[in-house]
Amino acid sequence: MLKKFTIFLVLLMSQATCGNQVYIEPGHAAGQIPFGGMMFASPTDLVAPLDEDAEAPVSGLQVGAAEVVTQLTGAASANATADRWNVHGTDLGHMFLHNDDLYMMFGDTYGPDGGDWRSNVLARIADPDPRNGLSFAAMAETADGSASELVRASRVPGVEWTVIPTNAISASGKMIMHYMSVRMWGPDDRWYVRRSGLAWSKDNGQTWTRSQTAVWPAGTGFEQVAYVERGGMIYVFGIPQGRFGGTKLGRVTPEAMLDPASYEYWDGARWVPNIRAAVEVVPPSVGELSVAWSEANQRWLMMYYEPNLRAVVLRHALALTGPWSEMQIVADSRDYPGLYAPYIVPGADIDGELYFTMSRWKPLYNVFLMKARLDPETLATQVSTIPAPSTPTE
Repeated sequence: MLKKFTIFLVLLMSQATCGNQVYIEPGHAAGQIPFGGMMFASPTDLVAPLDEDAEAPVSGLQVGAAEVVTQLTGAASANATADRWNVHGTDLGHMFLHNDDLYMMFGDTYGPDGGDWRSNVLARIADPDPRNGLSFAAMAETADGSASELVRASRVPGVEWTVIPTNAISASGKMIMHYMSVRMWGPDDRWYVRRSGLAWSKDNGQTWTRSQTAVWPAGTGFEQVAYVERGGMIYVFGIPQGRFGGTKLGRVTPEAMLDPASYEYWDGARWVPNIRAAVEVVPPSVGELSVAWSEANQRWLMMYYEPNLRAVVLRHALALTGPWSEMQIVADSRDYPGLYAPYIVPGADIDGELYFTMSRWKPLYNVFLMKARLDPETLATQVSTIPAPSTPTE
């Protein structure tokens, strides 16, 4: 009877967890935010010993509070973008490496007093080392020297009000931008997307072409993305429109990025071609996000804006498929009002310091370079039974 009761209890508890993970928590370290009071493992993880392919228990990372390194855009910035390129206000600032140069892409951009609206602009960084401040060498320009709009928006409310670049990557000799076609902005961290898609450039970002094939309808859960290249594949972390969904995961070969039929999606156990079968690898609520590998710390780092906390948070994992650690607050809106959109600087050595860009809403409406301290520390011990995505899983 006792055995039957134990089995029932295990099955009941397993319904309160994400499968394929187990947490052993000696206590919550400062900065951690637990989900609820307890975390349970699946029945399989509770009764089965670790096999040879499972990850060994690992120590965690403790992240310190963020601090401003410098303002990157606007009249008050060291880059003097207002005078040089008529960029008085802008946001986002996600980055990618292309032909050994670091590029930074921005969203809705304005001249003085909110004029000269451009949906997306691009800068080339003179020195990719964030410790030196990420000074701008150039921007894609119009004939008069203003930063040029890369992909034009229709400016029709309810159809396509703006075209926001959510991430970009270098693949097969091209710059590839993922964008969301926004129908309208809603209240409280919500907006409504008509579709998402890809645009590409073969001339280092001077001119861009919207792909006619790489288009996804709204509702797939990949309206906004973060790209990571690993093991000959490009992995795509996707979130839906707005900031209240969870994160799903897809992948594709670099040469097939413009072909939606070539993508595979993680269904919790394997890679499948059906985008609707993708499961959340990180639960809601996830806003603008970025993912990067830390060689020094031997783990993946994910940063995103959490709208319920009004904070930028960090998670880490041994594999892209997870399990991902609990959230830790990196920057709080009480210290940085209007903060959002944290993007890890790619290509940088992420050891004891983590550099990232972060936007702040009006009246500042500009992008800042930030840094936070990373310290190895034993947090929740995690065991993964999911193979690392760097080795393709059939």
